[in-house]
Amino acid sequence: MASLRALSSTRVGTFFYRKAPSSTQVLASCSIWCRRNLYGSLRRHNSMSAWVIDQYGTNEVLRVSDEIMMPTINLASEVLIKVEAASLNPLDISMRGGYGATLLKLRRDPMSVMQNDTEFPLILGRDVSGVVVECGSQVTHFAPGDEVKVNSLMVWAAVPPWKQGSLAEYLTLTEYEVSHKPKSLSHTEAASVPYVATTALSALVNAAGLCSDNCSDKRVLITGGSGGVGTFSIQLLKAWGAHVTVTCAGNAEGLVRGLGADEVVDYTAGDVAAQLEATEKYDVVLDNVGGVDTERWALGLLRPWSGAKYVTLVSPLLHSTDAAGLVEGLGRSGCSLHSKALQNLLSRGVFYRWGFYAPDGPALDEVSALVDAGKLLPVVQACFPFSQVPQAFQRVEQGHARGKTVISVGGQRDPLSEQEEGCPVEDGGRHARAQTAHS
Repeated sequence: MASLRALSSTRVGTFFYRKAPSSTQVLASCSIWCRRNLYGSLRRHNSMSAWVIDQYGTNEVLRVSDEIMMPTINLASEVLIKVEAASLNPLDISMRGGYGATLLKLRRDPMSVMQNDTEFPLILGRDVSGVVVECGSQVTHFAPGDEVKVNSLMVWAAVPPWKQGSLAEYLTLTEYEVSHKPKSLSHTEAASVPYVATTALSALVNAAGLCSDNCSDKRVLITGGSGGVGTFSIQLLKAWGAHVTVTCAGNAEGLVRGLGADEVVDYTAGDVAAQLEATEKYDVVLDNVGGVDTERWALGLLRPWSGAKYVTLVSPLLHSTDAAGLVEGLGRSGCSLHSKALQNLLSRGVFYRWGFYAPDGPALDEVSALVDAGKLLPVVQACFPFSQVPQAFQRVEQGHARGKTVISVGGQRDPLSEQEEGCPVEDGGRHARAQTAHS
């Protein structure tokens, strides 16, 4: 956990390090082995299957195609991954409708040298679990192991939103965005973790300043605690020794208590603000819900003049740039953040901050270790076959999440995969395991 402690002072993963191979022979072996044994058969093909959108809109814009161009390694630090499983997040629903298009297009093409709408056909999906099948010439972290070579190349990652996503047979990422998959998880289980893990770490460590050394006397409130980020945050904070209160629907109380939540407030049982005002004040509020009302009462629940922190994962930044353009949108967002931060600091002595999803392979290395140690569990609500991606989107769009919705891409037989054609697994076993994990 020493590595995680270093996160509190800087960007997630800055102080994580990767040990380089002891000799150049290992690097050469990796490159040759990957190319000859895994990727050779792919060279005859230049297309793959993927779910794409050609325009922004509702679920009807999703289409599957077998003629999507195969990604290729263009940088020496890149790896080509065969996707075994992916998962969906609310971000995918938003991106399908065009959320963040202005800033993400700038990130893809910062110099505006490309003339076309380069995001289309766009592949969604921000989580991946799969197998590295080719390595760039400078990749050092994914050398084949001495025991079972393929196991050493099994990876997971959170895919940056400006890159093509994981609802495809293959994708490319840099080795710094990728981590070794936990050995204790199947691909469908593993695919449920990276996005929510990197989001939660970014918010709790970077924005809230929490770590394993300073949580033993901290009270933390998580709004919307039964979703992906919430269920991961509960487990991480409990592993660090914090007292955790969660808001969720009453029918999710068993899930969040099973993950370790100390107190649960049912937002369907009356005025949630009034219920929370009866509790002690908090050192940190992690807001997964957002909205003016939630922000107002959540800030009032913080310990005044104590340096307590409110961190919301629902910022107006991307909405503002989409609605008003890049310059005006950034200006509006900056003014809003500065104004609220200054007002709350001067009037209450508390900090107002935004949290953002931050893809980071080195941080996932530490998460992988915690998973294999039994301290963190995946929470999978449903698993769909690759042929039913639109149905999976509909499931996420319904809201009221109880964990993650996963897509089995590689056709593997998996305990959480569908057991009959066209029949997705709902509440596929992760809940029962999670409910007893901390008892």
